[in-house]
Amino acid sequence: MTKNTQVFLFFAWLVAAVSTLGSLFFSEVMFFIPCTLCWYQRIAMYPLVFILGQGLLGKDARASAKIALPIAVTGWVLAVYHTLLHAGIISEEAVPCSQGVPCSVKYIEWFGFVSIPVLSLAGFSLIIAALMLFLRRVSR
Repeated sequence: MTKNTQVFLFFAWLVAAVSTLGSLFFSEVMFFIPCTLCWYQRIAMYPLVFILGQGLLGKDARASAKIALPIAVTGWVLAVYHTLLHAGIISEEAVPCSQGVPCSVKYIEWFGFVSIPVLSLAGFSLIIAALMLFLRRVSR
C-alpha cells in the first residue's frame, strides 16, 4: 500500500474523529440532548474512529475499510432519513422518536439549511467516498 492510497484511509479516519468530537461537543458542552435518530447515527460513527484507526496502525488496512464501509453506509441512510425529516419531506408521525427529544428539533441551522443531521450526512458521505477510493486503489 502506497502513501497515496493510505491518505484516503487517513482522511476517512480524520472525518470520523472530527464528527465524533463534534457530536460530543454538541451534547457535552452545548448540552444539546440527542434524539433517537442522533443516537443511532452516533452508534454508526463512533466505532469508525477505532476501526479506521486500527486500519492505519495495523497490518490489514483493507479489512478495516471493508468492515467500516457497511457501518458508514448504515449511518448515511439514517442521516438521510433524519435530514429529510428536518426538511419536512418525511412526516413526524413516521419517526422513531416517541420518548425524549423529538427528532424534528433543530438545535442549529447555519446558513438556513445546515443542521446536525446535515453535518452527519456530510461526514458519512465523505467517509464513504474516501473508503471507496481507498478500496478501489488497493484492489488494483
